Amino acid sequence: MSRAYLQVAAAFVMMSLPPAWADVVVPSDAQIIILGEVHDNPLHHAEQARIVADLRPKAVVWEMLSPQQISQSQGVDRGNAAALGAALGWEAAGWPDFAMYHPIFVASEGAVHLGGSVPRDLLMRAMTLGALSAWEGQADWFDPSLALGPLAPEDQSAREDEQAEAHCGALPPHLLPGMVEAQRFRDAVMASVALKAVQDGLTPVVVITGTGHARTDVGIPAMIRLARPEVKVWSLGQLEGEPGADLPYDGITATAPTPREDPCAAFQ
Repeated sequence: MSRAYLQVAAAFVMMSLPPAWADVVVPSDAQIIILGEVHDNPLHHAEQARIVADLRPKAVVWEMLSPQQISQSQGVDRGNAAALGAALGWEAAGWPDFAMYHPIFVASEGAVHLGGSVPRDLLMRAMTLGALSAWEGQADWFDPSLALGPLAPEDQSAREDEQAEAHCGALPPHLLPGMVEAQRFRDAVMASVALKAVQDGLTPVVVITGTGHARTDVGIPAMIRLARPEVKVWSLGQLEGEPGADLPYDGITATAPTPREDPCAAFQ
């Protein structure tokens, strides 16, 4: 897929954005760039591909992929969307259409791809015993106590409210603390993988993830700044609809919502 294709796709994104939010400029000294998305919005992926093509990162961390999936795709032609998607096991993992994500792989020519997903057993441990407990045995150069320690009561309550809203108010209250810990653990894993890439000299590093994980107050950037404040991190939140004020991102784009079924219907 050509650079011209990516530029056309990016132009389509920009036409859909309110003018005040259309100009995304990544600082030249950023070492880790978090590119958020609404997972099923193709405009968000086109914008990620445009930014990746401009940045030419040395490493790309994927929320959607495990190290094993990355390994089993080695040697596969990254220009062949069908072959690459099959090698990654993308469809079986349940993520939206790989055709939306493939241009990011094409744009990141020469980059090392890294898996940032969390194994189910560790995720369950985080939910039941806490994120800090689940971290035992993970990377020793990333101090988890700085990022995964107990939350202040008001912070805990706010995060539980967010999880309740994200799950359409359908979760029993006793499950909400575990959902918060699972989210924190995912953030810590992706932060750790990105920081390891920085340690290995693979800067700039791009992280492809959901916009919730890109939040500077509680997401991956917050984890990085707590554990390694000397690392320069920049975060893009991609939203749908009119963005509000004082949102927790370093940069913002907003598009019209992509057509989808009511996500709360599954809980009814």
